[in-house]
Amino acid sequence: MKNQIDIYKTENDLYDLGYKNICGIDEAGRGPLAGPCVVCACIMPEFLRIDGINDSKQLTKKKREELYKIIVKNAIAYKVIFVSPKEIDQYNILEATRRGMKKAFEGLKIKPDYVLTDAVKLKIDTKNEAIIHGDALSASIAAASIIAKVTRDNYMDKMDIKYPNYGFAHNKGYGTKMHMDALKNLGPCPIHRKTFYPVSTYFNKNKQLSIFDNED
Repeated sequence: MKNQIDIYKTENDLYDLGYKNICGIDEAGRGPLAGPCVVCACIMPEFLRIDGINDSKQLTKKKREELYKIIVKNAIAYKVIFVSPKEIDQYNILEATRRGMKKAFEGLKIKPDYVLTDAVKLKIDTKNEAIIHGDALSASIAAASIIAKVTRDNYMDKMDIKYPNYGFAHNKGYGTKMHMDALKNLGPCPIHRKTFYPVSTYFNKNKQLSIFDNED
């Protein structure tokens, strides 16, 4: 029960100060070699307490999916943004994530009174706070992390069908042995991040890029 009480402390303190619509923002997929970074901004009801809510990385797939259904059903508002591999390559992962978080915030149908983000500081016109390991310390950020994680995982399952052999359904774009072996044999596919090592080594004039070279 201790973890459950702790994860709502930040929100409770803000409610006591008079804030009502508190938004948590988090992402899934900053580290993988392939696929988008998915960002979510989420406002949960003040008096709702969801048993077991936590950092999405600390939950089983089954538990994440159970909590996802509860969160999206009860959320006052939420917005999901896909930050594409192209954007990540263009801006770098930190700046691309920050841009995605701002877009998610701006896309909410209800403007929050206060914004909590996981580690990334935003320049927005609403009072906001970046919390290190926020997805484990704030219920609002945890809710956003769960939506982002489940959404991204489902997307990578679809990419596994479109681009088989990389194991995207299992590794979600992270650099597992199977993924690395596929890179060696096939080269990168269109959803790989060109600036991430070792994918970046396939993009030079002296080397054939991949079997997808002629794909739009």
